[in-house]
Amino acid sequence: DVHIIGISSLAGGHKVLIPQLIENLKNINRNDIIVIAGGIIPKKDYNYLEEIGVSKVFGPGTIVSEAAIDILNILLDT
Repeated sequence: DVHIIGISSLAGGHKVLIPQLIENLKNINRNDIIVIAGGIIPKKDYNYLEEIGVSKVFGPGTIVSEAAIDILNILLDT
């Protein structure tokens, strides 16, 4: 059973691929799956991604232990 999907974008595809992923999850009635994103995503795109359903965006320089805590907190809030 999937609880969360993490998607990493290093080539600028985050504004195309992530919306497609979220739409596909909706199409199979899996709105319950949390989506997080990371990689080389400009800060100016964070709001857009959150508006379409991304729970958290982790940019360059993210400290792994802090990201793990954030993800656990997201899971506990659902």
